[in-house]
Amino acid sequence: MKHLYAIINGTSAKKPGVSQYVLAVAMVGATILLCIPLAKTEGYHIVSYILLFVVSLLALFLGTGPIVVASTLSALAWNFFFIPPHGTFHIDQADDLLIFGLFFLIAIINGVLTTKVRFQERLVREREGRTNALFHLTLELSKSGNPGDIVKTGIHELYSQFGVTPIIVLQDGKNNLLEASLTGLKTTEPERVKTIADWCFQNQQMAGAGTSHFSDNPSTFYPLKGNKQNPGVLLAQHVKPLSGDQFLLWEAFLGQISIALEREFLGEMAQRAKFLHESDRLYKTLFNSISHEFRIPVATIMGAADTLLNEPHSEVIRNELFNEIFKASVRLNRLIENLLNMSRLESGMLAIRLDWYDINDLINKVTKELKEELKGFQLEVVIQENMPLVKIDYGLMEQVLYNLLVNATQHAPDGSIIWLNIKYLDNLFSMEIVDEGAGFPDKELPMVFNKFYRINGRKTGGLGLGLSIVKGFVEAHKGSISIENRPGGGARFLIKIPTSNPDINIDIEKL
Repeated sequence: MKHLYAIINGTSAKKPGVSQYVLAVAMVGATILLCIPLAKTEGYHIVSYILLFVVSLLALFLGTGPIVVASTLSALAWNFFFIPPHGTFHIDQADDLLIFGLFFLIAIINGVLTTKVRFQERLVREREGRTNALFHLTLELSKSGNPGDIVKTGIHELYSQFGVTPIIVLQDGKNNLLEASLTGLKTTEPERVKTIADWCFQNQQMAGAGTSHFSDNPSTFYPLKGNKQNPGVLLAQHVKPLSGDQFLLWEAFLGQISIALEREFLGEMAQRAKFLHESDRLYKTLFNSISHEFRIPVATIMGAADTLLNEPHSEVIRNELFNEIFKASVRLNRLIENLLNMSRLESGMLAIRLDWYDINDLINKVTKELKEELKGFQLEVVIQENMPLVKIDYGLMEQVLYNLLVNATQHAPDGSIIWLNIKYLDNLFSMEIVDEGAGFPDKELPMVFNKFYRINGRKTGGLGLGLSIVKGFVEAHKGSISIENRPGGGARFLIKIPTSNPDINIDIEKL
């Protein structure tokens, strides 16, 4: 409690030690001995200047007390040894008496003022040092991007400035200290340390060594105080009690560390609140979108089935109703497949099975499945001559091509051309899909592959998952997909997938 007592009473400056008094007496004594030959000469006044110089010199290094002693001893010694009559403190001549009085006064004033100036200079240097230390701490803390970095920076700076290695125990965001931080402390009484740390955090008061609470513990517990949220507790074992100025600087350091931690905590809370808000908004949007998209095919199936069950119809009408049920079932199955595929991608459970396949088989299967969707378009398929087998996951690439062609049919006008270009060059299998639709707004191009992305104002159906699934499946092949708007209108998707060249090439014209 010594440092606290010093702060309260304003007596943080150190008192001069006995060594300073001894040095002052020794220096004055040595000067007197050296000047003894001048005692019985007319130059005894010069001794006063020499003694005054010595006192001024001592004032640069010693405290006020030793300087007063040196000044008094110098005046008395000069009187006793040098002012006639020698060996007495009596002064006969008035001018000697005046000089003695002025010497004593000047020595005292000069010594004390020099000491005061030196003390003020030392205070200025210490204040500048504290300011620089705080500035450096603030600068380093500003570079820290998360609570862990702030803790490391704070511990490093406290060690550099005070020579102690503290331990910072943070809270978990619910005003409870993290158990992991407490259990990691090297102590023979972990439960007691936890109790003291909890008490310090909950009461926001110092505890442990040097305080009135749990003073038998060797560590001192400091609460890290924030304006809106208290970040945690700091534990430190000081080699010796901090002086008044040191304690104030220590508290300033803790304040800066607390503010930096609180800033990160509040930032994380804001991000969490924003995330929850966005999640809630996304959930409502997704729920409404899924409800709408599922309701249409379900309503179609139920309506057609009800008509078939309750009324007799001709064979032609029955076939049309069955066809509507089938198309609605296909649409419903597509929605379910997209949701399942997105779930596989996000969970990391997507297992890719690579093998050699003929790209013609893939194209034929997908175009056959999309016969109804492609009926109103001209599909132009251009495949490189002598196209080799490619090493892909057939099921995933089938879904990729399926989604891209469906996307093209949804955005391109009826009767327009959809191009599908397939090439193999430099161990890269490339697939290009080009349409004559309206394309994408330039500012929205970076968002095309985002989940649930749909162009504002366009009612194309779907959940907005098709292109994000395409991107995920392509990247699972360690490939890439890009998109751009064509100068004449429409969009161009380009897929590139690395695949080695097989030993056996397929001549497409002979198939």
